[in-house]
Amino acid sequence: MRTRNVSLSLALLSAISFPAFSAASSSLTVISFGGATKAAQQKAYFQPFEQSGAGRVVAGEYNGELSKIKAMVDVGHVSWDVVEVESPELIRGCESGLFEKLDANIIGAQSGYLPGTVSECGVASYVWSMVLAYNPKKLATGPASWADFWDTQRFPGKRGLRKGAKYTLEFALLADGVKREDLYRVLATPEGVERAFKKLDQIKSSIQWWEAGAQPAQWLVAGDVVMSAAYNGRIASAQQEGSSLNIVWPGSLYDPDHWAIVRGSKNKALAEDFIRFASQADAQKTFSTQIPYGPIRQDALAQLPQEVQQQLPTAPANLAQAQLVDAEFWVDHGEELEERFNAWAAR
Repeated sequence: MRTRNVSLSLALLSAISFPAFSAASSSLTVISFGGATKAAQQKAYFQPFEQSGAGRVVAGEYNGELSKIKAMVDVGHVSWDVVEVESPELIRGCESGLFEKLDANIIGAQSGYLPGTVSECGVASYVWSMVLAYNPKKLATGPASWADFWDTQRFPGKRGLRKGAKYTLEFALLADGVKREDLYRVLATPEGVERAFKKLDQIKSSIQWWEAGAQPAQWLVAGDVVMSAAYNGRIASAQQEGSSLNIVWPGSLYDPDHWAIVRGSKNKALAEDFIRFASQADAQKTFSTQIPYGPIRQDALAQLPQEVQQQLPTAPANLAQAQLVDAEFWVDHGEELEERFNAWAAR
């Protein structure tokens, strides 16, 4: 990553709004993505951590921009301690020296954690999925796979896809018969990319592109689309509000969000204590009862009621035919594939 000059870093830093707090060692600033996820984090992690007497949590939110973290680290003015990051940003930030290296021993034995949830610079907070969803009130027989999603004769009508290369190209290859375990090997070749876009050509006129996570559920309820790719949490929320939407778990793509410690944090030890606390089974169980994202610990999953487990990406039955998003692949190839996708979509 190209190093920015100090003046630019200072300019970026000045644009950041920090939560107001007393700069005491017992205060920890934790930044996440806000919304319903942050509300669940408050109940599962932030409030119980404070109640344990470990320290005060000052919770803020951002949109995941590494530029804000880089500005702090570059000028040595680090006001955030723990940040929630998506998988590609965790990799980029770790490689660029924006995050502290973690001692994996802080969370104990890793054997009980899902693969890909503990790494050099981060520990996963939860797992979410991109799934196929439909409204059974609009379809007498629902789809069972991405091949069905592409079948416009059996299932006429518009179908929703996220406007971007990520997830869309994977689903196109799954619909074309690529095995989920071979997805990224195939997509890493020029032939595989051509194959994905050729498959997308088949339904391009039937696609309704979404850019906000709330849109698929809204469109499905309204009948604007007959089926859609969607975040599992958004569909579960719609179900809880009374909508009769269904999720097709086979062929879903799952990915963790992670906790990371900003390099130069003055509260590194307390930040490690927080990550350890948030990684405990009881805390993870509470989180998943507040919002339908999966715990990274199997013992936490086992403690949840069966009806809750069924909604989670990390339930064994849902994981069995799902594929972990290859964050390294998207770090290496994302820019070029997004550029090609945008050019294709604009035609």
